[in-house]
Amino acid sequence: MSGLRASGHVYRSVRTELRDNLLTRLAAGENRFPGIVGFDDTVLPQVERALLAGHDIVFLGERGQGKTRLIRTLVGLLDEWSPVVAGCEINDHPYAPVCGRCRALHAEVGDELPVAWRHRDDRFGEKLATPDTSVGDLIGDVDPVKVAEGRTLGDPETVHYGLVPRCNRGIFSVNELPDLAERIQVALLNVLEERDIQVRGYLLRLPMDLLLVASANPEDYTNRGRIITPLKDRFGAEVRTHYPLRLDDELRLIRQEAVLAWEGSPLGAPALPDHLIEIVARFTRLVRDAPQVDQRSGVSARLAVAAAETVAASAVRRAALTGEDVPTARVVDLGSIVPAVRGKVEFEALEEGREDEILTHLLRRAIAETFRARLAGTDLAGLQKRFDADGPVETGDLVPAAELLRRVGPVPGLAGMLTKLGVDGAESPGLAAAALELAMEGLHLNRRLAKEELPGRTVYGG
Repeated sequence: MSGLRASGHVYRSVRTELRDNLLTRLAAGENRFPGIVGFDDTVLPQVERALLAGHDIVFLGERGQGKTRLIRTLVGLLDEWSPVVAGCEINDHPYAPVCGRCRALHAEVGDELPVAWRHRDDRFGEKLATPDTSVGDLIGDVDPVKVAEGRTLGDPETVHYGLVPRCNRGIFSVNELPDLAERIQVALLNVLEERDIQVRGYLLRLPMDLLLVASANPEDYTNRGRIITPLKDRFGAEVRTHYPLRLDDELRLIRQEAVLAWEGSPLGAPALPDHLIEIVARFTRLVRDAPQVDQRSGVSARLAVAAAETVAASAVRRAALTGEDVPTARVVDLGSIVPAVRGKVEFEALEEGREDEILTHLLRRAIAETFRARLAGTDLAGLQKRFDADGPVETGDLVPAAELLRRVGPVPGLAGMLTKLGVDGAESPGLAAAALELAMEGLHLNRRLAKEELPGRTVYGG
């Protein structure tokens, strides 16, 4: 420890550490919460104020709003490395040991106390609250092995520390707090207010230096449990999260999260055109606002991510079966979304049996909205004349892009469609086919082109 003092290291509590590092990033204009989308003007200012005030935080929000992701980003505000007493179970700081072992060792060796360094990733712990969680899991209990080794039952050294004290000088998170039995929630009261823990009947007072963060779904208060009033009172800040408020935030979220492990795949990563991502984003927002959907449950952002990944996977499947060089998603792949996300949506009881019908209708609305947003004002007369002159065109989830382009033939105005869709000058058959399918589907949804759907096949102009 003498070397630590000589280095000029200054001891700071966790709250001071978080506050100082946050202020430094604020002053430098750095990103404080990487990977968090759509909260810049609403949630994040509340989180920053809570951290600057040194408050414990409870995040309230429906499923899939990024509560756990946001909690985990708080770790980035800790110092990258922090000194601890080597071998200490509760990460005592060398300047201020609190457990019996470290105090006794300090009294014996003084400034020769052995020091280890702990990375900030190791200073974060979390527990998913479940009804079977015990006080021993969170706080600690008597360790029968230590008693069997010869220690007396009243010796504090016989205590096996739980998750909370093992996160001393760090951040501890309790996810889905209402699921924690009320009698277990009581065990956290001292942690939040007196900043210490109590283990059974031991005369044990261990001051805890940690930030306690919790998450909860408001629906859980009535359906599965509740946060007891004294515990809610002890949290310094309550922060409400929400789903993305703007379409561009939804798009950013999908692009960020819908990442598949395509590395090493013989076909490579599939191309997912922007207009298809927009359709998925609009579909998610329509499902979220639909009166047939249970609004108390919410529609997770994971629905949009799963939908985008499913569309990409459909394109890869087609490429593998037909020999396409570059898998490219098209409108024909959107049909795979409905069965993939059906289980992610809670419907009102009166809509039982109509789930697929509702989702399919909302998907068509999303395609129509995207068509109007992306191709409004585009001259599609050449495409319509092609159907009037040459008859119907069959496509499907196993029709390669090159084959679809051959069936359609030359289309006046295709370059203009590509420009509107942001792929001007692209020579990829897949992107050209994707543009054509959006145009054909949009014409159909606007009642300007007939369409017949068969299993695995779609005929436009029939």
